[in-house]
Amino acid sequence: MVGAMCGAIKAGRLPVVIALLLAALTVPAAPAAAESELERLGPALKDAGTAAVVEVIDGDTVVLDDGREVRFVGLQAPKLPLGRPGFEEWPLAPEARAEVAAMIGGETVAVRPGTTERDRHGRVLAHLFRLRDGLWVQGAMLRRGLARVYTFPDNRLLAPEMLAAEAEARAAGRGIWALDRYAVRDAERLAQRRGPVPDGFFLVRGTVRDVARVRGTTYLNFGPDWRTDFTVSIDSRARRLFEGAGVDLEALEGREVLARGWIRSRNGPMIEATHPEQLQTDPALVRARKED
Repeated sequence: MVGAMCGAIKAGRLPVVIALLLAALTVPAAPAAAESELERLGPALKDAGTAAVVEVIDGDTVVLDDGREVRFVGLQAPKLPLGRPGFEEWPLAPEARAEVAAMIGGETVAVRPGTTERDRHGRVLAHLFRLRDGLWVQGAMLRRGLARVYTFPDNRLLAPEMLAAEAEARAAGRGIWALDRYAVRDAERLAQRRGPVPDGFFLVRGTVRDVARVRGTTYLNFGPDWRTDFTVSIDSRARRLFEGAGVDLEALEGREVLARGWIRSRNGPMIEATHPEQLQTDPALVRARKED
């Protein structure tokens, strides 16, 4: 380089050489590869190795080539009967299964267990990532509108990311969110229904009219009559989880809330909230779209 520059000086070409050197220094570096979801989210989770998907049971359960049966932790896809007598197939259940098969059937996946690693059936409870590109399976199913967020007190990892993915699908009316079977229920209309309380897992939205604490249980009342209106109950153990997450339950009075859970009949329709992720107050999550 020094010899070439000296030659350039003798030949009177120094300005040209300097210009070429400056141009080389200002060429932008190649853009860094986009961080995959596995790279971004995986470090927060335990590592349970990799394996290939050899069977897709339904929209949230697969079998791996090492014999493990994996239930996708944190979400619930529409259910298939799977041999259960009298069980009615949920709308879009076959489509959810087909989507999983197309996404990871035969693929190698990274297995990242939840806080509680197995359920009572012995299935591994885990987040799955497609190894070849880091695609997060839970996020993809939620964004495509083929699952709902379904967390538990002992399995809440990546809940904010899952709720955001679900809200994206709700806002676009994708998949299940285009069907009445899965539509967000209005708390007032639920209380004014005729007939029995609907049985199933639902999202219910309404304004908390009153917060009461009775013998250790906190009740969020969404109407003037707790005997008939929609209510969310939170026992003392669950309340500690809410407090640990910085949620002031009494401050929810007057706030619009989106609750999720299994509805049962107890002085009107009721959801028992066992952990904070069952209640959302962020307007972007409460109302993902204007017509929602």
